[in-house]
Amino acid sequence: MMKRGAGLGLKAAVVAVLAYLHLPIIFVFLYAFTTEDAAFTFPPPGLTTRWFGEAARNPDIREALTLSLSVAAVATLIALCLGTLAAAAIWRSKFFGRETLSLFIVLPIALPGIITGIALRSAINLADIPFSFWTLVIGHATFCVAVAYNNVIARMRRTSPSLLEASMDLGARGWQTFRYVLLPQLGSAIVTGGMLAFALSFDEIIVTTFTAGNQQTLPIWIFSSLVRPRNRPVTNVVALVVVLITFIPIILSQRFASRSEDT
Repeated sequence: MMKRGAGLGLKAAVVAVLAYLHLPIIFVFLYAFTTEDAAFTFPPPGLTTRWFGEAARNPDIREALTLSLSVAAVATLIALCLGTLAAAAIWRSKFFGRETLSLFIVLPIALPGIITGIALRSAINLADIPFSFWTLVIGHATFCVAVAYNNVIARMRRTSPSLLEASMDLGARGWQTFRYVLLPQLGSAIVTGGMLAFALSFDEIIVTTFTAGNQQTLPIWIFSSLVRPRNRPVTNVVALVVVLITFIPIILSQRFASRSEDT
C-alpha cells in the first residue's frame, strides 16, 4: 500500500509540475480564439477565428516573421559550420588550453542574455558597424554556435578515432574521410543541433534587442504590442505561431536524438 501511495503521489506531483509549466501557454492559445471583449476573461463567452485573418493581413507581422525566419536560417547555417569545425579541431587535436577553449565556445549560451547583448552592442559600436540584418545574424550566431558545438562534440567523443585511421590507411584523403566516414556518424547530431539552434534563434529577444537597431523580429513585435490593449488578441495569435514554429524543430530534434541513441 505504501508503494502504491507513493506512486500516486509522484504522479500527482508530475501532473502539477506539467500544469504549472504549460497552463499559461494553453491560455495564450485560448485567448487567440476569444472575442475582443473576452480577451482576458475566463471562461470566454465566445470564440472567433477572425484574429488569424487580421494577423495574416498585417504587413508589420509579415515583415517581422520574414526577418525572424531569415535571421534564424542564416545564423543556424553559420553556427553549424563554425560549431562543427571547432568540435573537429578540439576532438582531433591535443593542445594546451583545449578545455578552456571549449568553455569559451559554450560561454555565450551560459551567460545571461543581457550580458551577451551588452557586449555585442559595445563591440558593434566600437567597430562602427551599422545595425542591420547582419548584426542580428552575428548576435544570434554567438549562442547558436554553442548549441551546434555541444551536439557535434558529444557525438565525436563517442566516435572511435580508429575509423578515421583505418580510412586513411586505406588511402582515403582527408576530405574523403570526412565525407564518407565522419559525416555519416555526425549527421543526426548536426541536424539536431541545427534544429535546436533555429528554435533558439527564432524566439530570441534579449540579444536581439541590443543588435536589431530599428528592425523588428517577431518576438520584438510581440513585446512592443503588449502595451497596446486593442492589439492583444492579434498578439495572442502571433504568440501561438511563435510557439508552434519553435515547437516543431524541438520535437524533431528530440526524435533525431532518440533514433541516434537507439542506433
